[in-house]
Amino acid sequence: MHAPQNHRSAGAVEAFTEIMGRKHVLTSARATARYTTGDRFGAGEVLAVLRPGSLVDMWRALQVCVDHDLIVITQAANTGLTGGSGPGDQDYDRDIVILSTLRIDQIHLLHDAREAICLAGSTLFALEEMLAPHGREPHSVIGSSSIGATVVGGIANNSGGSQIRKGPAYTEQAIFARVDEHGQIQLVNHLGIDLGTDPTHILDRLQRGEWEAADVTPPPPDSTGTAYAEHVRQLAGTPARFNADPTFLHEASGNAGKLMVFAVRTRTFPLEKDKATFYIGTDDPAYLEALRRAFLAADGPLPISGEYMSAHAFDLAVTYGKDTYVSLKHAGSRTLVRMFALKGWANGVFAKVPGLGSSVADAISQKLFSLVPEKIPARLVQYRDRFEHHLLLVVSGNQKAATEQLLTEFFAAPEHEGGFFECDAGEAESATLIRFGVASAASRFFVMHRAEASAMVTFDVALRRDDQDWLEVLPPEIADQLLESVYFGHFFCHVLHQDHVARKGVDPVALKKTMTALLESRGAAVPAEHNYGRIYPAPDPMVEHFKQLDPLNMFNAGVGKTSAKKGWA
Repeated sequence: MHAPQNHRSAGAVEAFTEIMGRKHVLTSARATARYTTGDRFGAGEVLAVLRPGSLVDMWRALQVCVDHDLIVITQAANTGLTGGSGPGDQDYDRDIVILSTLRIDQIHLLHDAREAICLAGSTLFALEEMLAPHGREPHSVIGSSSIGATVVGGIANNSGGSQIRKGPAYTEQAIFARVDEHGQIQLVNHLGIDLGTDPTHILDRLQRGEWEAADVTPPPPDSTGTAYAEHVRQLAGTPARFNADPTFLHEASGNAGKLMVFAVRTRTFPLEKDKATFYIGTDDPAYLEALRRAFLAADGPLPISGEYMSAHAFDLAVTYGKDTYVSLKHAGSRTLVRMFALKGWANGVFAKVPGLGSSVADAISQKLFSLVPEKIPARLVQYRDRFEHHLLLVVSGNQKAATEQLLTEFFAAPEHEGGFFECDAGEAESATLIRFGVASAASRFFVMHRAEASAMVTFDVALRRDDQDWLEVLPPEIADQLLESVYFGHFFCHVLHQDHVARKGVDPVALKKTMTALLESRGAAVPAEHNYGRIYPAPDPMVEHFKQLDPLNMFNAGVGKTSAKKGWA
């Protein structure tokens, strides 16, 4: 068990145990490792990991944390993309408690499924499954981090995903707890549902879905998108979406763990059943930018999604992301979540065996899936061989003819080189899953080449909407420090994911600072959609936002800061 730094921590574990039982209060290093270590960033010690099974237990546990002056990290999926889901290596002045929400996963549908109340641990894929029979879909669909990701986590971090028409995950309707400047806990119910006045009564009714229709405010107008689409069309000298944009900061939205969010109320969207998918290839990234601008200027709705990946990213996904896309294709997202959890547990066990290390399960998975035959459709392979840059474009069925005409006229022009084809169902599925596999490929490459690599250096970048030179070309003095690089992302929004593996002997912290400075000199915003975590200092708008939410720095101390001392500087 972690030895408390703070004398006031004494007795907290016993109090937590009284609330939720010893089984759900984890204190040993082995039991807490799954929660304290992120997939990419973040690792440290905690006093305890709490696994409450009810919103009332969450509320009561928070009161114990405040009484014992503890730092609280409210954790959902622990993706570890920027280290904000767990403790880092800062000089904390208080003990830390992680409160895992994953046991509290209820979802309540409202207004014929036009809205959903998603409790703290409800996952995106569970919401997607629940909505499908109603002909609806959530704000986000499967994306780079949605396997196991929670709805609340996405809203807390302004996750954007691939949906061009919808923009960052956002709501102004949530129920959450905050600690004010006097150290008092406040429960704020902005769900638009009258649940009473007593906090425990409110939270109990909420979890059970116990309210009358008259207690609920009406839904917003129904549509397939938001005003964000028109925002993207404006080729302004600023990014379309990024974490410090005040437009998308409101209470739970963009709070980055600086509140304890019990539930959010989110709108849903009509499910696009009749979709057409086009696969586009070219050797010049400037042609893709010209094509992007042609679509932005065209009449009618924007495409549903437009995902970019390089031919090199395609190859990496086939080699190092195969377990991800093959499992998704043949077993589904629920099985993949279980597989990821099993792999994480196994790596934790192997790490304790001398001489094995913490990546044995990854190596086993890599070897096994390399033996699995998986035939990639011939036309995808041909385009991979012909073209350096690929765009996967998905449009509504009623846009199919207009899209085909635009693409035909675009590539018929002598100044544009490239090609396209409309995917059949198998090609569309394979292309989508390969694009998804890219997201895990660099991480697996790093794991399999640890002897040659020092660390991963990753970015999610929001480029200016008017940036013509959107694809980064690194100067030789930086490129020579990298063992591997992969570029992919949400092209129409100009949000790119850039995953690099630094060579052995390279200082990854210094390298990241240099690369960040290059991006910011171009007017880009970093990060775009994975929030600040423990590796990015928050800019002034976010610092002010965090101060308003958490004046005593009680929640997730260290996020967006280089120090985790109590109180804001």
